[in-house]
Amino acid sequence: MLTGETLAAHLGTHGVTPTSQRLKIAEVLFRKPQHLSAEQILAAVNRQPPRVSKATVYNTLRLFSDKGLVREVIVDPARVFYDPTTGSHHHFYNADTGELVDIAPEQVSFAQLPELPPGTQQDGIEVIVRVRSSSKT
Repeated sequence: MLTGETLAAHLGTHGVTPTSQRLKIAEVLFRKPQHLSAEQILAAVNRQPPRVSKATVYNTLRLFSDKGLVREVIVDPARVFYDPTTGSHHHFYNADTGELVDIAPEQVSFAQLPELPPGTQQDGIEVIVRVRSSSKT
């Protein structure tokens, strides 16, 4: 968990100026390993004044993503989560609850990967396993 000066230093090491609004957003994101949507972050930062605008939250999340502070996990075209765990790992996405949960990298293996297109290199592999309640039919 990052807080206060440690959090400001963390932003600074990634080339992000730690403004009060960015720190407020970062406090929500880095409180614990979690996956939050922009709307969840907006609601959390605005529980107490001063309020942060929706545009500021979205712009800050884009900046954090561009600077490598968070990963965007796109589970479908309308759902994006922001993940402060930027190392290689995979996810379960529960379509019933909207919850995104980490899967440890060692729990997923591949027998073979396809040949890469000419002139490219692998930049990572990300698996999202979509699940639903088995009681629904």
